[in-house]
Amino acid sequence: IILLLLLTLSFTGVNSVTVTDEVVKLPGQPPVTFKQFAGYITVDQNKQRSLFYYFVEAASNSSSKPLVLWLNGGPGCSSVGEGAFVEHGPFKPSGRVLLENDYSWNKEANMLYLESPAGVGFSYSVDQSFYTSANDVITASDNLAFLEKWFEKYPEYKNRDFYITGESYAGHYVPQLANLIVHSKAKINLKGIAIGNPLLDFDTDFNSRGEYLWSHGLISDATYDMFNTMCNYSTIRRQAQSRSMTPICSRVANQASKEIGRFVNAYDITLDVCLSNVFSQSLVLDQIQDEEAKIDVCVEDEMIVYFNRKDVQTALHARLMGINKWTPCSEVLSYDMDNLEVPMTPVLMSLLKSGIRVLVYSGDQDSVLPLTGTRVVVNGLAKQLGLNTTLPYRAWFNGNQVGGWTQMYGDVLSFATIRGASHEAPFSQPERSIALFRGFLAGEPLPAAANEIAQKPKAAIPHL
Repeated sequence: IILLLLLTLSFTGVNSVTVTDEVVKLPGQPPVTFKQFAGYITVDQNKQRSLFYYFVEAASNSSSKPLVLWLNGGPGCSSVGEGAFVEHGPFKPSGRVLLENDYSWNKEANMLYLESPAGVGFSYSVDQSFYTSANDVITASDNLAFLEKWFEKYPEYKNRDFYITGESYAGHYVPQLANLIVHSKAKINLKGIAIGNPLLDFDTDFNSRGEYLWSHGLISDATYDMFNTMCNYSTIRRQAQSRSMTPICSRVANQASKEIGRFVNAYDITLDVCLSNVFSQSLVLDQIQDEEAKIDVCVEDEMIVYFNRKDVQTALHARLMGINKWTPCSEVLSYDMDNLEVPMTPVLMSLLKSGIRVLVYSGDQDSVLPLTGTRVVVNGLAKQLGLNTTLPYRAWFNGNQVGGWTQMYGDVLSFATIRGASHEAPFSQPERSIALFRGFLAGEPLPAAANEIAQKPKAAIPHL
């Protein structure tokens, strides 16, 4: 019987190791036609470091669609919890059940979510001294080791078009992993990367916060002037990291915090806050909602409850190692925060010179890493490489409505905004985000206005 089973597996092309990672059904999950897999891949045998992944096949035509890796930032936040179950995976938790996400990115691609580095989510290191030595170099190396072993487990994806995507501090993770792939002997068919609201240049990105907060009415003229003349935001951030705040910078930071208050979501200034966690938010990068949008601002709370259920962990083949509970951002990892100040523009330049397509996008309601700083970085990158504008800055459309604005440089570099979107763009603007994702995978400019709309715009009537 065993011999017959092995022969059957070999003839059907099924990897027996893969079968053990298949998720038959998640607790509370609605019926679906695609397959899911979850499990561990060891990236360092000596220190016994293992990374946890969640893989969702494309909802249709999975054999012909590309493979996309998604990485959340932090550093230290979960791509499975935040990326898959809050942003753009097939399900979102609601009470004891999962609701199907109509705008899941697995409608366009096979989606691979990785909890990295070890110490994040269900990923772990038996040698816990690793948690105090984690940095960008080790993370990129571990992520590449993960991919090489993952492709051994799923050989049918080895030659598939491959893209790496992510947001926030993944502005470091994604380019560095891509660069490692390009300059290593890894046989991975990397086509492009997409990074949302990314940290690319410490001073440029953080110093854009003052202007953004002032222009959106969150701080006073006097406080904005203090940012410009007494202590800018990157200096405050740098001093906060080293826990050596000067009296002047402390005064500026306290005044800004007082004016903004605790009941504004810094990651989307238009969204309400989830009152149950407004006093305990601890994402590393930071200290009137339209009813029709129906954005559940407390979905992260529900996700945390869901991932701490024993039946969910069993279904995912996950285990808690050295921790008592699963958290969306690691409570054991002590990442090298000096890495935040390493600019990513040289890495992006290297990728672009190698012909790897790069999309940088921004949810325009994010005050943590605002689009204003990102635009400066991207424009500077294009200028350094001598890339001419091939698509002038214009609105792009999702259906009959403006989805955001976009610009292309050469045939490899693109910038886009997502109108009305947060730091986690697919969370607050799922339909516009998947439209952008679809265009990125196709390698096409984002849609312009339909002819009939472009030709017959309704002019706004001014009222005094």
